[in-house]
Amino acid sequence: MRSSGLDFNKKEVININNGKKLGYVQDVNADLKSGNITSILVPGNYKFINIFSDSSLVEIPWEKITCIGEDVILVDI
Repeated sequence: MRSSGLDFNKKEVININNGKKLGYVQDVNADLKSGNITSILVPGNYKFINIFSDSSLVEIPWEKITCIGEDVILVDI
């Protein structure tokens, strides 16, 4: 899987376990030494956001990504 972090903005993330659409990639985290993407960030479930949290984003580790297509990213969470 070779892709630029900039390419991820327009991709929708779908959980393969239940078919639930998690939203579009909002940001990516990367290891600055290696340049590898370590995780993607998607909108969180607003019903369960901690009121003390600064972020409404959910981090999905790179290892949980099963497939990256033209329009979607499939994750196993």
